[in-house]
Amino acid sequence: MFKTLKHILAGVLAATLLIAIGANVYSVMAAPGMSPLDNMSQVVSANGYGYGNGAGTSVLDLPASDLNADETAALLYMREEEKLACDVYNALYTTWGQPAFQNIAASEQKHMDEIKLLLDRYGLTDPALAPGQFTDANLQALYTQLTARGSLSLADALKVGATIEEIDIRDLQTRIALTDNADIRQVFNNLMSGSYHHLQAFTNTLLTQTGETYQPQYLSADQYQIITTTGENGNGYWRGRGWGNGGNH
Repeated sequence: MFKTLKHILAGVLAATLLIAIGANVYSVMAAPGMSPLDNMSQVVSANGYGYGNGAGTSVLDLPASDLNADETAALLYMREEEKLACDVYNALYTTWGQPAFQNIAASEQKHMDEIKLLLDRYGLTDPALAPGQFTDANLQALYTQLTARGSLSLADALKVGATIEEIDIRDLQTRIALTDNADIRQVFNNLMSGSYHHLQAFTNTLLTQTGETYQPQYLSADQYQIITTTGENGNGYWRGRGWGNGGNH
């Protein structure tokens, strides 16, 4: 009888633990104003994985390092490139009312805020202007081009979203390779993770809303397939765990 009671108590304890874990995951998944893929990254973080150099590490807990010209240029450019994504998605949400644009624009604002922390840390002047306006002439032209293309149809708008995320991934890959500063790498890793989730969200929405399959333009076919089917880019990235070769991601 005592053995039976012991088994019953063990079962009750296990069920209680499962309910508690499930409630934690549900509360994260139910977070308002976020896409399902962004919510998944939060679930990963909530379970102890986090981004960058270890779970829950703040970028301001990492040591500051001297910036070279490439690192300075990378921070200024990526601040505006994240703004490009945010501004285009807000414009396309106004046009089409597709929730993916609103949700991902909110995520892009957080990416902008992450880079702003580093601009402030290193005393750099913020290049970000009003919505739809850019200091970088190439980004200004790209904004005009992409918003015009995205106004043609919902399918075109979703393809524009996927295109921006491809460009973002490509540019982050290039700039991660140019720095060994731990704080810059952590922020760029965070942005990379978000871009992978956003690319998946846009391509999945395109398929479900229009029946069209997105064709990559800036990533290789192999890298694109790995990203959109497994969440891994073949070079150390996994959902919610950062990217590249900068340590324990």
